[in-house]
Amino acid sequence: MKIKKTLDVYQKDKPHIIACIPAYNRDKTIAKVVLKAKKHVDEVIVCDDGSQQGDMTADIAKALGATVVRHQKNMGYGAALHTLFYEARKRDPDVMVTLDADYQHNPDDIPRLIKPILDGEADIVIGSRFLGEENREIPKDRKMGIKAITKLTNISSYKEITDAQSGFRAYSRKAIQLITPTEYGMGASTEILLKAKEKDLKIKEIPIKINYDVEKPSTHNPLYHGIDVVLSTIKHMSIRHPLLFYGVPGLIALLVATAFWIWALQIFAATRQVITNIALVAIGATIVGLMLLTTAVILWVLVSVVREIRE
Repeated sequence: MKIKKTLDVYQKDKPHIIACIPAYNRDKTIAKVVLKAKKHVDEVIVCDDGSQQGDMTADIAKALGATVVRHQKNMGYGAALHTLFYEARKRDPDVMVTLDADYQHNPDDIPRLIKPILDGEADIVIGSRFLGEENREIPKDRKMGIKAITKLTNISSYKEITDAQSGFRAYSRKAIQLITPTEYGMGASTEILLKAKEKDLKIKEIPIKINYDVEKPSTHNPLYHGIDVVLSTIKHMSIRHPLLFYGVPGLIALLVATAFWIWALQIFAATRQVITNIALVAIGATIVGLMLLTTAVILWVLVSVVREIRE
């Protein structure tokens, strides 16, 4: 009886950790990822994002003891994350870890990734490829793209982040409850950071090494990936800060319009002639400025109403 009571106390004190893996056509690598992740977590959840017919990703993961959730069709990385966050909320774990199914991330890094959360130092921990010793294996074009996207993300969220596109992350119970990714594509990674900043969540990075010596390390076109992330980031910035995003350019456009109106009137007063080009710029800048300011005010009101309803 005493041993049982001790075990019950141990189970209560032991943090509940889950690993969540978005996967698409990864039957060559999913076994290694699931088996290694299981050593460090209490449950592994795999979201099979509509893998093609004949692919065994879901079957392999299930056979190895993972919980498998399937999308009927391929919906995108962000959609898989959305499903995994939903599954995590149902389980209410202390920590959720997300990692890729292609074995680029080393599941043995999970204990290092979750430690800052268990110690109360962070709500989200990101495994960064650009901290500590440089990852020379990262292709140069990919490195440039990641750093450019990270710089854009720094402007609107956490200025200290070095790897905004890393999919190897750990989330606390608080972060899991407060964040819901809505982007279906690769922009979900930056969307999460923007929402975390809005909720004033604490973020920390730890250095990781990436294994690029894997079969088909990425199924995404780098150009499409970059455009998707940039557009997603701009969209969320415009929604969260409409007065700044639309209002400031609107005021600048009206100032330009005012200058051209004054110029056109001065010429007309002196010569009784209307300079068409100057007048057209003044009219165009006025229309653009008014449209931007109207958009800023309307969006600001809508966002404020939505926030009040949520609260």
